[in-house]
Amino acid sequence: MIKIDGSYGEGGGQVLRTSLALSAILQKPIEIFNIRVKRPKPGLRPQHLACVKAVQKITHADVNGAEIGAKKLRFSPKGIFPGKYNFDIGTAGSTSLVLQSILLPLSMADEVSEIKIKGGTHVPWSPPFHYLKYVFAPMLNSIGIKIELKLYQWGWYPEGGGEIVIRVFPAKELKAQSWNEPPNFSCLKAISASSHLPEHVRKRQIERLIFRLKEIGLEIKSKEEIEASGKGKGSFLFLWIDEKIKAGFSALGAKGKPAEEVAEEVFKYFFTYYRANVCLEEHLADQIIPYLCLASGQSCFKTIISSHLITNIWVINQFLKRKIEYTKSIGEINEIKIT
Repeated sequence: MIKIDGSYGEGGGQVLRTSLALSAILQKPIEIFNIRVKRPKPGLRPQHLACVKAVQKITHADVNGAEIGAKKLRFSPKGIFPGKYNFDIGTAGSTSLVLQSILLPLSMADEVSEIKIKGGTHVPWSPPFHYLKYVFAPMLNSIGIKIELKLYQWGWYPEGGGEIVIRVFPAKELKAQSWNEPPNFSCLKAISASSHLPEHVRKRQIERLIFRLKEIGLEIKSKEEIEASGKGKGSFLFLWIDEKIKAGFSALGAKGKPAEEVAEEVFKYFFTYYRANVCLEEHLADQIIPYLCLASGQSCFKTIISSHLITNIWVINQFLKRKIEYTKSIGEINEIKIT
């Protein structure tokens, strides 16, 4: 049994999700202890429990400790079983993070799977649906994993109620990648969306973003303003690079937060990436590295080192015999090499 210290590094739900996914793929039992012990509400929260139950369902795993507040979990998978699945988080918990737990195992199955997930589709501290669709999925496709995503209902915090459907196709072979050339920023696209708010909110978001990009000599090639169907009020702004290398940057509105501030937040994230002259933006780097580590051959990419990336590398090293090299500290630019 592989034992994982859930307090390592960033010490959040990522340790749990990556451990569950790799346990499922390798069919190795695990014990995770000190789960989220550094957090204000330590142990498993509803969001994390939903991830555990989802991976349990697709692997028919024996599980001990799957309850709210649990700081230790034992998980023993019995296979990977593709099919049609429905997962309802029951809160505004992130649909994207549940998908992250099950996507890698299901892509290794021998048949197509279709998954419906209900919860939060555009909520804080997780990739929004449009990031998955326009950034993560295309980059996975270059590795050899094909998924299709559809958004049927937007889910904001705290109401939730969103719904996404994903089709996961069997991956024949995972291909190593060398991602070191940054995009040329010639194809920027944007979505500005809101629910149950005046139309001017989403217009002001996109207009401020266009203005800020023009200041540095860039322009948006296409933009879309959406009156989003969903429970409660919410607003969302998303900017992405639609070239060979994809990258995405987003922000959510909040009560008392001006639309212009939402745009400034997106621009700040984008400008950090733009100025760094790297290939993978830091969120994509930590999300995609488990897939690269399962590909045969050597991979490399240039990114800004984050605590999430370092944590995920440590978790991967508990399961796989891959050498993952980096020499810089958090916040610094470095090339990651996987051999």
